[in-house]
Amino acid sequence: MAEQLDPGPFLRGNAFDAVDDIPYPRVPAFDRFRLTPLTWQAATVPAGVRLELDGDATSVVVHYTTATGESGVRGDGGGLTFEAWTRDERVDAVAAVVGAGAAELRLGDRPGPVTIHLPEVMRPRIDGLEPVGGELVPGAEKPRWVAYGDSILEGWVASAPALAWSARVARTLDLDVVNLGYAGAARGEIASAEAVAGLDASVVTLSYGTNCWSMIPNSDAMIAAGFDAFLTIVRQGHPTTPLIVVSPIRRPDAETTPNRLGATLSSLRATIEDVVATRIPDDPNLVLVRGERLVDDAQLPDRIHPDDDGHAAIADAVGDAIRTALAP
Repeated sequence: MAEQLDPGPFLRGNAFDAVDDIPYPRVPAFDRFRLTPLTWQAATVPAGVRLELDGDATSVVVHYTTATGESGVRGDGGGLTFEAWTRDERVDAVAAVVGAGAAELRLGDRPGPVTIHLPEVMRPRIDGLEPVGGELVPGAEKPRWVAYGDSILEGWVASAPALAWSARVARTLDLDVVNLGYAGAARGEIASAEAVAGLDASVVTLSYGTNCWSMIPNSDAMIAAGFDAFLTIVRQGHPTTPLIVVSPIRRPDAETTPNRLGATLSSLRATIEDVVATRIPDDPNLVLVRGERLVDDAQLPDRIHPDDDGHAAIADAVGDAIRTALAP
């Protein structure tokens, strides 16, 4: 048996220190009590946290401990495996177990590094890496992409974490994505804006708004003021960083239905787009991707979240905007 390697240098997407028994929280420790319980609950899921490997090993044994066997929104058919990916191909997949386990994944005959996506809904902790048939080294450092949004960014309801739109874009463009997508939450909280502003980033994306129609409803005026404030705070930390705003994708039941404050998702989307459009003349690194037509209704199996084809469509559009924004 080869000596186990410390997984720390191989882990990516884990921007914040551990909190209690949560190894890879997606909010800073001091924000646990500044944000809603729904945000904290979502932040305990290590969405986007992954391993980046290089070297000549033919496979790797991932030693881990999972906290739960609940399958989450993807159901029993997906999201409960470790998956090894090159840029555009799944090389291997191994089911995870509850508690302590070891998953050996083939790394394949590959031209470059491999990304290992985690069974994130099981809240795994990576305990060690054991190379087989050669050596392993951490993947090269990549430009960091800080992405803030809601459950759609977190990856709902793609059949596996590797197929969420942010994961697709990160692999395609060789970016180190920090996924700050919070299911059931993400309404432009000031604490989240400060977290985004405080992280080093080569590019930032913001994609929230659908939860401002439901659960904790916003009026058009509220979201206008809130989105403008969020952008102001992000720009305090990233004055010239490419900043891409993706307005909300379609939600059939909400498009023309007023919430209790009279706002429809269509009006909230238009308000977000107006805030961005107003700022663009003075902010040449601010970009708007209009979300309404990114996904069609047939790609929304629960009428809210995109399927794999919908995530691929979002990835194509937002990936193009990021690629253009980062071009020399």
